[in-house]
Amino acid sequence: MGLLSILRRLKQAPEQEVRLLLLGLDNSGKTTILKQLSAEDITNITPTQGFNIKSVQSSGFKLNVWDIGGQRRIRPYWNAYYENTDVLIYVIDSSDRKRLEETEKQLFELLERTDSLQCHS
Repeated sequence: MGLLSILRRLKQAPEQEVRLLLLGLDNSGKTTILKQLSAEDITNITPTQGFNIKSVQSSGFKLNVWDIGGQRRIRPYWNAYYENTDVLIYVIDSSDRKRLEETEKQLFELLERTDSLQCHS
């Protein structure tokens, strides 16, 4: 099931705004995804310091995409961005084998913190 199919199930009126939160370790590809969604050049991407926000129109949806930095010192603050989030996307760089254990640990911590949030299925 694709992202737009999920959004159609979540939102009755597609013209509504949808808030997406991109999380993952630093250098996992979050900013690349954000730039591709907004049809921007991806040849020169620098590490995110803090966060990036873009509003993107896609298939009748206004997507407000929040790309939060994944550096170790920023991760404890991720939970400050959960409120009013419709979709949380956790990005994993599967080619970074040295950090797969770290991203697994971080994902499980994230799931524990979001356990009390309302989830859509």
